[in-house]
Amino acid sequence: MRSTARALTPAAYLVTQHLAYPLLQPWPVAPPHSPMLRVLLVTDTDKPIGDLRDALARLGCEMLAGTATPHALHRAVQNERPDVIIIDTESPSRDTLEQLAVMHASAPRPVLMFSHDANQQLIRDAVNAGVTAYLVEGLASERLAPILEVALARFAQESQLRERLAQVENELAERKLIDRAKRLLMDQQKLTEPAAYASLRKRAMNQGVKLAEVARAVVAAAGSLK
Repeated sequence: MRSTARALTPAAYLVTQHLAYPLLQPWPVAPPHSPMLRVLLVTDTDKPIGDLRDALARLGCEMLAGTATPHALHRAVQNERPDVIIIDTESPSRDTLEQLAVMHASAPRPVLMFSHDANQQLIRDAVNAGVTAYLVEGLASERLAPILEVALARFAQESQLRERLAQVENELAERKLIDRAKRLLMDQQKLTEPAAYASLRKRAMNQGVKLAEVARAVVAAAGSLK
């Protein structure tokens, strides 16, 4: 998938009836399929979704056997490991959104939701639960490829942001741990701050481990002495 940002065009919007998500990403003719996208269909309605399945298959998607219900969503994701989840619903129930939130926390996937309910609060709740694209008023097959492409691009951007946030939080936690270990060495060995840091750094180099690991050992040892 191309990641180079382009000028924003009217086509680069993922639009619901009243809500649009701008993305700096062009729409190609069809979504990327290298490797082939594994798609899981989920529905809580009685209406047939064979047309949607056929349209996705024509795009080159690998359609996973069967159609899951919202209650079985988490188990289906664990067993089938789809690349994309597409949900067809009249209006997503609270239980459906809770199941999506659980899945999003443990095994996030791009989620496209087709619904007839354009309630703005419901749309916000769906997005907060992990829905990547919420679309109303049905779906024409010719729109499926660009909608899927933009949803994948948006999910990739969000994944990068989540990874960066986790990295920053980890770096902050390690910095706090190193500062705590320095203070312990300063108190225990009457060292200056530079000398305490140099001591931690020397231990890390001698042991071939990260500075934060040495700091964690120092803090743990101090705790065991109490």
